[in-house]
Amino acid sequence: MKKILMICAFSLATMLAGAQNVNVQLHYDLGHSLSDQLTGRPSVTTTVELFKPDKWGSTFLFTDIDYYHDGVAGTYWEFAREFNVTPNKQWAAHVEYNGGMTSSQVSQYSTRFQHAFLAGPAWNWASSDFSKTLSLQAMYKYYFKGQNPWNRPFNSFQATAVWGLHFADRRFSFTGFIDCWYDSSVRGNWITIAEPQFWVNLWALLGREGFNLSIGTEVEISNNFVFDDLGRNDKFYVIPTIAAKWSF
Repeated sequence: MKKILMICAFSLATMLAGAQNVNVQLHYDLGHSLSDQLTGRPSVTTTVELFKPDKWGSTFLFTDIDYYHDGVAGTYWEFAREFNVTPNKQWAAHVEYNGGMTSSQVSQYSTRFQHAFLAGPAWNWASSDFSKTLSLQAMYKYYFKGQNPWNRPFNSFQATAVWGLHFADRRFSFTGFIDCWYDSSVRGNWITIAEPQFWVNLWALLGREGFNLSIGTEVEISNNFVFDDLGRNDKFYVIPTIAAKWSF
């Protein structure tokens, strides 16, 4: 399975390299060092992101792969498609799929993320030079039944905000998202996760066109989302990473 996941990840990165607005990220996660309840958390994550607009709307996808020192710990991916519904492209119909799997080397549990389908309206805005962008989404979310008894099918609602801010002649970028969705199985009935990222774009800072390397950090801010070593997801965490990104 680990070899299959690695082959799939490499194939995906190769395929996307010819598309528009693609980047590959490498994150060193500090969660296992900051909390004694997260000692089994993988230390390294790779992310591949694609965003490609077209005359009908846009396509976005990303995949995360987590690693232990001896191989792959889990993978997660999202695929989203938007269809413009107004001439100025500000309003769109949004459809999305989420899914993946994870494991722990401490408790020896593993699980699949339930298949989830989302659909709803999206409002998109960008400044004239695209240095500032904002997308707001309000979506119906459906979780499909899984094989495990706790993976029950249920209806949900998710609100999402995605932003991008590039400043100082694009030497620096502040990007990220926040998701909040209903889940009656968690304390308070809501799960929230935000992942703001701050990047220093070396290609702009050094004036080296084509040297598309950025270094920075991502901070995972979550409530009822991160699973600890005992398989519980009922706490609030703030988990930073040390990261590098190459944009194609």
